Amino acid sequence: MKYDYYPGCTLKTKAKELDRCLRASAEALGIQLEELPEWQCCGGVYTTARDEIATKLSAVRALSAARDSTGTLVTVCAGCHNVLKRVNDDVKNDDYFNQRVNNYLLPEKPYLGETRVVHFLELLRDEVGFDEIKKRVVNPIGKKIAPYYGCLLLRPSSVMAFDDPENPTVLEKFVECIGGTPVVSPMRNECCGAYTTVSDPSAAAEYSGKIVDSCVKNGANLIITACPLCQYNLVKRDGRLPVVYFTELLAEALGVKE
Repeated sequence: MKYDYYPGCTLKTKAKELDRCLRASAEALGIQLEELPEWQCCGGVYTTARDEIATKLSAVRALSAARDSTGTLVTVCAGCHNVLKRVNDDVKNDDYFNQRVNNYLLPEKPYLGETRVVHFLELLRDEVGFDEIKKRVVNPIGKKIAPYYGCLLLRPSSVMAFDDPENPTVLEKFVECIGGTPVVSPMRNECCGAYTTVSDPSAAAEYSGKIVDSCVKNGANLIITACPLCQYNLVKRDGRLPVVYFTELLAEALGVKE
């Protein structure tokens, strides 16, 4: 299985373990990820302003490059995934946005939203299969693990189509397949405070505290996430439980973590 891969900026700096463990795990599972050459920042945050074009051009470049390669673009950072998938949806369904982007960027070969944008968790669930992953586990993770989804993987649900936004299960099933015990927290799809951590750290601490409270009360030993910003807030603004990327536990379970 060969796919184009978009790492994004944070995975090259503050979230290197998310990327490093992803690559090691993918190789162990027979997944070939080819990093897109000359990719740029996805824009960081998706803006809902319909006439905002400039901040979305780099996402369209990445999507267009993947179209001309494998046709599938794999992401793992929740923020990058949200931006790329929503921009892709804009190109496909908003003629005004499509025309302006292509007139500026790709007049000779317009991009029409042909690329399939897939999160690595979807790849594990839908194409590798959790049953198959379970067979490859050499170091079962015998801990009580609370999945934390955050906002960006699940919303807007009509575009992301990742899982049930109110009752997601993919991370819980992932935890089971690597030998852990999933702890279902009612706060697992609530906001951690996101970028308020810059302007109002106390607000981010309040939001993150409620999430960690829920995980602690339900008996979790640690929290897993797919979002570098969520990981930052839950650790920096609270810190009572270890918070790791799901790829770290996958690599450990497969015996390929350094």
